Amino acid sequence: MKLMRNILDRIKPHFEENGTLHKLYPAYDAFETFLFVPNHTTSSGTHIKDSVDLKRTMVIVIIALIPCLIFGMWNTGYQYFSQLTPDMNGYKDSYTLFDSFIYGFWKFIPLIIVSYAVGLAVEFAFAVNRKHQVNEGYLVSGMLIPLTMPIDVPLWMLALSVIFAVVVGKEVFGGTGMNILNPALTARAFIFFAYPTKMSGDKVWVSSAESIDGITGETALGQLASMVDINPTSQNIINKFGQFSSDGVYSLYNSFMGFVPGSVGETSVIAILIGAAILIFTGIGSVRIIFSMFIGGLLMSYIFNIFAPESNLFMSLNPFHQLCIGSFMFGMVFMATDPVSAAQTNTGKVVYGFLCGVLSILIRVFNPAYPEGVMVAILFMNVMAPLIDHYVIEANINRRKKRLQMKLLKS
Repeated sequence: MKLMRNILDRIKPHFEENGTLHKLYPAYDAFETFLFVPNHTTSSGTHIKDSVDLKRTMVIVIIALIPCLIFGMWNTGYQYFSQLTPDMNGYKDSYTLFDSFIYGFWKFIPLIIVSYAVGLAVEFAFAVNRKHQVNEGYLVSGMLIPLTMPIDVPLWMLALSVIFAVVVGKEVFGGTGMNILNPALTARAFIFFAYPTKMSGDKVWVSSAESIDGITGETALGQLASMVDINPTSQNIINKFGQFSSDGVYSLYNSFMGFVPGSVGETSVIAILIGAAILIFTGIGSVRIIFSMFIGGLLMSYIFNIFAPESNLFMSLNPFHQLCIGSFMFGMVFMATDPVSAAQTNTGKVVYGFLCGVLSILIRVFNPAYPEGVMVAILFMNVMAPLIDHYVIEANINRRKKRLQMKLLKS
């Protein structure tokens, strides 16, 4: 690191006020403060003297995402190889864990490169134009966006969704700390509504499924949506959704472990829970939001269970199984807990998380044409978060006024 420090010190004069590259100082500052603790403090106003700045906070979130990233890479290869048969192109008679990981690695790396390259380029452009430091928030968004995408999403579509997320979802509001919507979910929403055929159906969740006949990669939610009017006691459904069977394609066991088709980072509940533990232990993720969203989703699933008609497997599915499929857990841990777009008050966080959980299951069940309601639910609650905080604060003020009035009356 000493070598890197010397290199940065040597080129720094070129980026300072009288240097030939002074207009690009925000870009230089971004790299310097990412690699090293900033050596400057604010000169006015209240500030905290601490070596842990926002970049290092973002790095911890990225560390929490690593289990999802590694498992997602392996699962990408596993889903591809496991669905091939001898009469298919690319058929592999036997494949190892390493084969699956390497296949997924080479498929996923371009998504990360495009996400960071395009996103940071936009961030740098805005920073240079506005003459301020590069916002650190995209360090996490740049990883989250590809993790929420199908593995074969065209790179140009990914680039467009990244530009939309950074410009419309964040920079127009003033940058990191000012946005009202989660940027990663904004990117997913853009590509879902702009190019729906690349974000839905049974051919987008498994690599090369569209180009090789015979490969299908329907998610558990897609399968449920197509079975709404089918008797849930049929042997076909029991085989696929058996609660604890490791043989069922969408069983509780496979859904919990992550051996199912889906977006790269959303399939493994175990990997997501490891990330949740890291966020909670470090105090970065809100335990109130995570716990209340889980309770809200679980309660809504139980209510549907009580009133479920026999022909609707979507409603009668085991509540814990319901939460393990789709992106509910991933959204709960990494999207709903976004400290900028979520509620800020302690009570507001509980209300916000609970409603995120309730709405996610509500949208999923009542709209089989759009079975994954987590994205819409969290984005809607992002917009409602300031209103929730407003009423929480007003309630606290009124409670204190009544307490003061009681004291005055007693005196």
